[in-house]
Amino acid sequence: MRISGINIPDNKRIEIALTYIYGIGRSLSCFILEKTGIDLNKRAKDLTSEEVSKIKEFVEKNYKIEGELRQTIKQNINLLKEIQAYRGVRHSRHLPVRGQRTKTNSRTVRGNVRKTAGSGKRKVELK
Repeated sequence: MRISGINIPDNKRIEIALTYIYGIGRSLSCFILEKTGIDLNKRAKDLTSEEVSKIKEFVEKNYKIEGELRQTIKQNINLLKEIQAYRGVRHSRHLPVRGQRTKTNSRTVRGNVRKTAGSGKRKVELK
């Protein structure tokens, strides 16, 4: 079964299978199934073509998913960068955007990668 170019797994419940689409999470998938009148516990392989088309139509009409959503997010980030907003600057420097600390965490982003977790002291050789 394919919805908006994504293969949905057959053996999973449709509630979970819909979450394989970018932009649809658990709560939204439950809401979609409730609005289209499809049982949450039904397996994806057991859906009729009519039910699949109901889901496709509802999702395409009401939500941005996959490429369209990714494109919108990218445009929003580029806008923040252009107007030199704080969040845009953080994005462009590849630093945490949402207020996380950087003194101890985000080492890989800053380029301070420690290979081993040693004590930091060098052992003094005995003479």
